[in-house]
Amino acid sequence: MREVDAAGMVAGYVLDALLGDPRRFHPVAGYGKAAGTLERLLYAPSRADGAIFTAAAVGVPVVAAIVANRATRKRPLARFALVTATTWAVLGGRSLRREAAAMAESLEGGDIEAARERITHLCGRDPAALDESDLARATVESVAENTSDAVVAPLVWGAVAGLPGLVGYRAVNTLDAMVGHKSQRYADFGTAAAKLDDAANLIPSRLTALLTSVAAPVVGGGARRTWQVWQRDGGRHPSPNSGQCEAAFAGALDVTLGGENVYFGRTEVRPSLGDGGKPVAADARRAAKLSGVVGLAALGVAVLTRLARRAR
Repeated sequence: MREVDAAGMVAGYVLDALLGDPRRFHPVAGYGKAAGTLERLLYAPSRADGAIFTAAAVGVPVVAAIVANRATRKRPLARFALVTATTWAVLGGRSLRREAAAMAESLEGGDIEAARERITHLCGRDPAALDESDLARATVESVAENTSDAVVAPLVWGAVAGLPGLVGYRAVNTLDAMVGHKSQRYADFGTAAAKLDDAANLIPSRLTALLTSVAAPVVGGGARRTWQVWQRDGGRHPSPNSGQCEAAFAGALDVTLGGENVYFGRTEVRPSLGDGGKPVAADARRAAKLSGVVGLAALGVAVLTRLARRAR
């Protein structure tokens, strides 16, 4: 069945590349609503309660995926359809690239207000505090991070664990987006979700950086230089994973990322990554192109890994 899983991942990737996220009845959105309901039932400002919430919110869909996996063990067409639909649902590559291109178009047209409104689709920064350069930087940083979160990591976990891996990773990453940030409400409750997301992205983020180094010439960068910037700057970021991707993108695009980020009343100063100039609108387009190539390369790695596991 691993050949069927690999074929389903390819088909799901193609659907995402052609259609993007489902516009209605998105399974991930439905999961988010269910997890939100569970949070309201279990919330308490403690790490223990957050761990219980995380275990339940991740465990239930993973168990369901395991059951579905076993139910389709001797039904290749059903397994193919299930893996295809799930892969399509958990990937977000086309939507990510589309948002980056739209940001570039707004910036190139001088429509800062439109760009500020659209940046909220990519990250949680206060748009009122962002000028043209900040908006371009935020776009490149978001594309770099989400190339791993929305494309490479789901494929990696699909390659390693099949359908449960696809479902489990998306559940973990969705919970981190919901409760894993450093706010007063989630300082303790969201710790388990944040730590689990860090662990789940440890290998995918570094694979993203590696593939970015290889793909750098597609956007006019150098593979060796990208590797050097990644190795030098990847560990400077407060996130153990985001910095790997952002440093590699900074090297490939020859820009400098990092600096002051304002999150609705909270300001963080991130260390500089890269040696180039400040990002401009064109760099948002280049980042989108680079993201697409990295995603396609990740699909190849995932398929080969899944097939290799079958061969063993």
